[in-house]
Amino acid sequence: MAKDKSEKKKRHASDAVPAEAEEDAEMKTVKSPKKEEHEIVIPVEDLSPIAHPLAQKKLLKKLQKTIKRASKARQVKRGVKEVAKAIRKGEKGLLVLAADITPIDIVSHLPVLSEEAQIPYIFIPSKEELGHASSTKRPTSCVMICPDSKRGNKSKAGDDDKGDYKELYDECYKEVSKLDQRVVF
Repeated sequence: MAKDKSEKKKRHASDAVPAEAEEDAEMKTVKSPKKEEHEIVIPVEDLSPIAHPLAQKKLLKKLQKTIKRASKARQVKRGVKEVAKAIRKGEKGLLVLAADITPIDIVSHLPVLSEEAQIPYIFIPSKEELGHASSTKRPTSCVMICPDSKRGNKSKAGDDDKGDYKELYDECYKEVSKLDQRVVF
């Protein structure tokens, strides 16, 4: 008798599965479009008046890729508090600021601090893009890439990726350094 009950349960379960499978197949066809990475377009009027130099499209893509790889290697400082602390402690790197921060006073002191410490900086149009590139769900106002950071030296498995990240970082650093970025003329 026990076998009969288990067989009935199997039959009921197998009968229910195709109906659910059909519904799942229909749902999959609806969900088939993959997540499209769309660019966030922000009007120039909404950008900060102190957002100079502003990254162009080619440099922006390169910066995003560099930030993403640096974030995986744990070589990134996120947020105004962490970045200001790193600059005051004398860490070197590349500072990337969001240009759509309101009020401006939140990040207005960072370009001055970075100039005093001879750290190149650049603005990118969107804080959402900056947050996404730095592997966080939250929009981020500023990010500092510190390639010689002490906390990233623990991982030995990603040496090839780290070398590639270092090359990208050097390219971005040179391009940003070339740009005219003085606050006081």
